[in-house]
Amino acid sequence: MNIASSRLFIGLALAIAAPLAHAEIKLDEIGGMEIGFEGLVQADSTWFDSDRVELADGDRASDLRRAELVLKGGIGEFDWVVGYDAASDKWLDVNGKFGLGGGHYLQAGQYKQPHSMEELSSTKNNDFISKAAITNTFGTGRRLGVAYGYGNDAWGFTASAFGRELTDDGNRGSGYGLRGTFAPINEDGRILHFGLSYVDRDTDDDTLRLRNRPQADLADVRVVDTGNFFDADRVATVGLESFWVAGPLKLQGEYMTVDADRYGAGNDDYRGDGAYVSAVYNLTGETWGYKGGVPTTGKPSEPARGMWQVGLRYDTLDLDDGAVGGGEMDAITAGVNWYWRKNFKLMLDYVSVDSERAGLPDDPSSVQARVQLNW
Repeated sequence: MNIASSRLFIGLALAIAAPLAHAEIKLDEIGGMEIGFEGLVQADSTWFDSDRVELADGDRASDLRRAELVLKGGIGEFDWVVGYDAASDKWLDVNGKFGLGGGHYLQAGQYKQPHSMEELSSTKNNDFISKAAITNTFGTGRRLGVAYGYGNDAWGFTASAFGRELTDDGNRGSGYGLRGTFAPINEDGRILHFGLSYVDRDTDDDTLRLRNRPQADLADVRVVDTGNFFDADRVATVGLESFWVAGPLKLQGEYMTVDADRYGAGNDDYRGDGAYVSAVYNLTGETWGYKGGVPTTGKPSEPARGMWQVGLRYDTLDLDDGAVGGGEMDAITAGVNWYWRKNFKLMLDYVSVDSERAGLPDDPSSVQARVQLNW
């Protein structure tokens, strides 16, 4: 049994134990501080139908995608969290959050930067197996930093100054991020949200590379790729976002554009952009909630039946600009999700990709499956 198969077997074994798991395991209470333990295990398999370029070594790939272990606690207005992903060998959220009253807070440590509604949403409730192309390509992700935030039921604001990623071989480049959200409608079963974000950061050793897989996390190749820029000084990303909930229906979309400042004679600044729109419908009638400027997924109304979802997403990504031929990609993802109770989930997606780079088309497709356990 190879390493990938062994990791997948472990993930499936844990998933079988899902009925015995709880939403959170309370470990202890020390001096009035409650300490709990949470986890997330995702085991994936993908069947590839390659076109011009072989996407993997063989037609099928399987792996343990995530194995997240999280300790968390709090007392009064102070909360802390320490998370680690054993599957990818990297630190997750490692921070402390101090409530200042009236919806104000300070946060210090490693946390998700205020950018991209999908990235800020909980991974366990992703609508599709692969995140949107712009999230994977332009997102900043977790960094060490300090943030100030304010929020209530209608609107919120976050400002962050950040540096490197905590993991040794993680991302580098200091910068700052801003995000504002507004929900003119926030009622039970009816939500309308708008958001705007801006992230400006330095590059690591003046190097930048933007690329994306064919909406399949287990693919070995990227169908769009700018190659390395060794003259990129800073990168700025602007994001627009919105979602609308009407009972069991959620419509969601984001647009991002990235601008890279390049130096040196004859090198024009680079610009790329992309967007996605998605629709998810709960066949069993559940709706969504709203917290911290992102949608939250409800739990099954009838545990024995579970919650069934169907979804459709369109992605577009353009990495061509002037002399840079990063390529263009459009993708359609159709999926079905089954939440059995609230801590066990099965996902099945079909993805069709239409891409072109340097005048060469590449139109692969894939079928993806995921087994998920969280507690």
